[in-house]
Amino acid sequence: MRGKQAKKRKIEADPRYNSLVIAKFINYIMRSGKKTVAQKVVYKALELVEEKVKKDPLDVFDQVIKNVSPLLEVKSRRIGGANYQVPIQVRAERRLTLAFRWIIEAAKSKKGKPMSERLAMELIDAYGKQGAAIKKREDVHRMAEANRAFAHFARFSR
Repeated sequence: MRGKQAKKRKIEADPRYNSLVIAKFINYIMRSGKKTVAQKVVYKALELVEEKVKKDPLDVFDQVIKNVSPLLEVKSRRIGGANYQVPIQVRAERRLTLAFRWIIEAAKSKKGKPMSERLAMELIDAYGKQGAAIKKREDVHRMAEANRAFAHFARFSR
């Protein structure tokens, strides 16, 4: 790695829910700097979730993030001429990033409806521990479990 590590930028909480997590999620949805479009998509999705689940959308969103976030993942390590898939614990920040990425990816993969509706459907599915984002998490966990024999290589990282 060359040069200095980039400084972490502080992001402001979103205007409607006053939540940093929602603000970060909006930034993940955003394309080409169109933040108001991303905000409309997320807020509409949260309204639809509130209608269907009949609970506070922030609580539902927090539970969805907990449900989708992975605890373990595998990382390739080259040791003695062989590549091993070594299971490692996921840092909190990366856990959030992966959860956002998988939820958005799952929503984008559905076709035929506006993004806000697809996102709402995926959030509702993830709240009920179903859907593509949950499947992705289970696949990652299964991979880590299958490679548990190589866990002792994790301490050689970096």
